[in-house]
Amino acid sequence: MRIEKSGRIRELPPYLFAQIDKIKEEQVAKGVDVIDLTIGDPDLPTFPGIVAHMEKAIHNPKNHRYPSYAGMRELRLAVAQWYRDRFTVALDPETEVIILIGSKEGIAHLPLAFIDPGDIGLVPDPGYPVYKTSILFAGGTPHLLPLIKENQYLPDLELVPNDVLQKSKLLFLNYPNNPTAAIANRDFLERAISFCRRHDIILCHDAAYSEIYFKEKPVGLFELGGAKEVGIEFHSLSKTFNMTGWRLGFAVGNSEVIAGLGQVKTNIDSGVFQAVQEAGIFALRTESRTTQELRDIYKERRDIIIAGLAKMGLDVDPPRASFYVWAPVPPGYTSLDFTTFLLNKTAVLTTPGNGFGPSGEGYIRISLTDSTDRIKEAANRLSNVSI
Repeated sequence: MRIEKSGRIRELPPYLFAQIDKIKEEQVAKGVDVIDLTIGDPDLPTFPGIVAHMEKAIHNPKNHRYPSYAGMRELRLAVAQWYRDRFTVALDPETEVIILIGSKEGIAHLPLAFIDPGDIGLVPDPGYPVYKTSILFAGGTPHLLPLIKENQYLPDLELVPNDVLQKSKLLFLNYPNNPTAAIANRDFLERAISFCRRHDIILCHDAAYSEIYFKEKPVGLFELGGAKEVGIEFHSLSKTFNMTGWRLGFAVGNSEVIAGLGQVKTNIDSGVFQAVQEAGIFALRTESRTTQELRDIYKERRDIIIAGLAKMGLDVDPPRASFYVWAPVPPGYTSLDFTTFLLNKTAVLTTPGNGFGPSGEGYIRISLTDSTDRIKEAANRLSNVSI
């Protein structure tokens, strides 16, 4: 029997982190002590109170049955209250909140509700790879929006050609940004909202890193006028509460957009395990204060890596948010060349910037999600390399 993959699968590029895992495994097999600073997966454990609440919830038989597709009402209420406390924004938990199996699931499914073949989705470049692949899966065409340093890594929406605008249905934005660690100010987000209103485009804002910041709080999309007319915002408990493996996130915003996403979910999944949802309720209601401890840890690690890069000869602006450092590669290197050079010379594994899109060429991304001791060791190794 001849097994043939679908065209949508054949056309996909290899998933970035799967490639990196292969490179790492080859080095580890040789006995190399690789410090992996690639994937943004917090090394710190989930807060103990959340774990204890989960331990209790898992024994409740009512949690062993199918969960609600949209999520437990009590969790949607907790999301709405967290949003009010954090952003001073009122949400209707019945129509403007939906619970996700991690924000990645919602981002990946949203285009299925709004993209038809021939439609276009506007995607940041560099950007989280799922934005592009989700549009491809829906049969649409991604149009890349370059993020460059000279524009503070904000896309110039006025440069989108008219013929592209006429077919565009979605605009993905992500601030604080992965991979560049940039922050979007109010002025830019207001212009993005106006842009989407003029062109009947759904604004999809990925705010997974909204609570990982080092000075000013990042702006929430719905703090700005008119956002609910066009927008949906994705959040994740993964980064905020060290819950990546728990797979719990949520989306909020325009009720019609939320309903469209919900319609896809009812046909594809059965929702998040209720015991995990109960732990999420506890996290949102009681643990937000502990995120300052996380910010302090990531800031310390950021400063350690920045100092190591400076000794190596790389001048890098300290990021204001997220747990990534976006570093330019030295003259004469491509992103992949420099990633390979660092791995061979220091056994420190970074992510080549072009893996996030063509405009990421010339950069590497360094994640701050290994232990502080390992970050110190990585910085020490880097500081002993001359370029």
